[in-house]
Amino acid sequence: MTTQGTPSLPSGYDPHRTLTVRVELVRQLRRRRTLVAFGVGIALPVIVVLAVLLGPSSSGGGGFGDGDLDLVGLATGGAWNFALTMLFFGSGFLLTILAAMFLGDSVASEASWSTLRYLLAAPVPRRRLLRSKVIVGLILTTASLAILVLASWVIGALAFGLNPLVSPLGGSVDVTGSWLRLLIVAGYILVMLLIPAGLAFLMSVLTDVPLGAVGAAVVIVIVVNILDAIEALGDVRRLLPGEYTTAWVDALAPTIDWQQMTIGVAYAVIVFAVLISAAVLRFDRKDITS
Repeated sequence: MTTQGTPSLPSGYDPHRTLTVRVELVRQLRRRRTLVAFGVGIALPVIVVLAVLLGPSSSGGGGFGDGDLDLVGLATGGAWNFALTMLFFGSGFLLTILAAMFLGDSVASEASWSTLRYLLAAPVPRRRLLRSKVIVGLILTTASLAILVLASWVIGALAFGLNPLVSPLGGSVDVTGSWLRLLIVAGYILVMLLIPAGLAFLMSVLTDVPLGAVGAAVVIVIVVNILDAIEALGDVRRLLPGEYTTAWVDALAPTIDWQQMTIGVAYAVIVFAVLISAAVLRFDRKDITS
């Protein structure tokens, strides 16, 4: 029996079974943009290797950089060095865009397709919808990073061999240490991607235009990075994420220095939690018209 004016829920309805993570993940994996994003993670190291081996400066095995003790100069030293260099290239812009795309497109795309109100009328609880969108967006972001790392390592192994990691900070490590350093760097970069991901998700809740949500998040990240480069701001820069994005370099030291990376992880997690909380509170009060 229901009160007058209140529609009855379907028999057997369980809000915890609506729009599961598995269902949302399958939906997103079938989208062309997801396959293109994964393909870019494979294409980037292929293009770089071809440029090195076939470029005009190559001589036999190819060269990259000037061979000095810097990450780029050591890229052709082996699979681990090449994978680290691709992470260095990707973390600056590519991975930021992918994280913003997977989270920024999540809710706004449903609104642009005019399917959001039907999902909520299913009825899918609002917070459950957001939960599934966030989790799937983070899974796809993680997958993009993993594909870039694995593809770079395999391509680097084929092109430059399996020599252990040579650190730009001096010294080299064994195979186990090479994997450890690579995983630490990749893990730290993934955590720092929570910041553009959280920004994009908040924008996705605020607008019905997917490209607008993604673009706004990327622009904000760029502006913040520009501000971080202004030395006149002094200690204010410690409040900006750019101060911590490259802290993963400490993982390449002969003895790993965890201090700055720990601060960076805490910073990213807190900022992400604040941004997601703001998105949830806004979505709870938003009139869904599309």
